[in-house]
Amino acid sequence: MAQLPAAAEQVLRVHARFIHAVVQALINPALRAELDGALQAAEVQGWGRLVGAIRQIGQGKRDRSVLLGLDDEDRVIAEAILAGLIDPAALPPLDSQPEAGAAAPGLAAMIEAAARGDVQAFAALANMAEQMVRAGGDMARLGAILRRLIDGERDADRLTQGMGALGRQLVLAILDELAKQNKH
Repeated sequence: MAQLPAAAEQVLRVHARFIHAVVQALINPALRAELDGALQAAEVQGWGRLVGAIRQIGQGKRDRSVLLGLDDEDRVIAEAILAGLIDPAALPPLDSQPEAGAAAPGLAAMIEAAARGDVQAFAALANMAEQMVRAGGDMARLGAILRRLIDGERDADRLTQGMGALGRQLVLAILDELAKQNKH
């Protein structure tokens, strides 16, 4: 399954602070202990492959082989860390927020693929749902409804129940994209 540019941009926006913190800790040895603690916590939360790649980068490995075995989201994060070590200007901006509209096409494509039986898309969505639930708020609610979207539920009122304006906007954008895909 190809990584959509909009989806990659969304990953960078969501994880910008983490990417910056990792790069700063790899540049400044005084921050290494703090990074090690954060990596241990991330590993416990299921980010083992990404943590392994970051540890390899921290040991001086800078070639693309550190990306082997990573899923799309983890690969985008690791690539951003590598790029940031080469040129700090390449780091994602810290002040940008994830855009609901930018995520909708990629999420809808993944939902459609998972509904058709694409195991890779299903696994990626399951991983995303787990992370969304940990994030809390509307993201947790979105993570909780991904399975219902894969199973074909399209009732906007039921799917957005309890969500704030931004969460509702994202779900409506996903439903709109799903409707477009089903017309083709």
